[in-house]
Amino acid sequence: MANSDMAFSKLDYFFMHQALLEAAKAYAIDEVPIGAVIVKDDKVIATGFNLREHSQKSTDHAEILAIEQACSHLNSWRLAGCTLYVTIEPCLMCAGAIINSRIDRVVYGAPDLKAGGVDSLYNVLNDDRLNHQVIVQSGLLSDEAANNMKSFFKAARKRKKKRSKY
Repeated sequence: MANSDMAFSKLDYFFMHQALLEAAKAYAIDEVPIGAVIVKDDKVIATGFNLREHSQKSTDHAEILAIEQACSHLNSWRLAGCTLYVTIEPCLMCAGAIINSRIDRVVYGAPDLKAGGVDSLYNVLNDDRLNHQVIVQSGLLSDEAANNMKSFFKAARKRKKKRSKY
């Protein structure tokens, strides 16, 4: 289960702000505004934002794209020693990729009550039946992340309503 009681460091805030900047890139191109940053040794080694609508690939989530970039950067599928910062709670698919890539820690902003695979619906990252467990912290800059999502979907509904009038 996510542990919101653990204190966040100044670096945690810095890197989550970076993830929010990635989410803004998605928002700017009408993608669901989720951003991710992977950090190792206090340095950003990978970033990602949702591209599913543009690529028409169901797996082009921010976390997956950042994991792929981090693996390329480190020339390894193992991302031990890495922390993933992501604006919204990862889904089940992304949680599986997090486990398989051996990421040590996940810090996410807002929960995903409809698809959360880390805490809201499922707790895959700490299932002791699996061969890897992940430290999870939630709630960092959650208002900012949640507000981005609300704003995006409000605008999307408005666009859809406008199109349906014609």
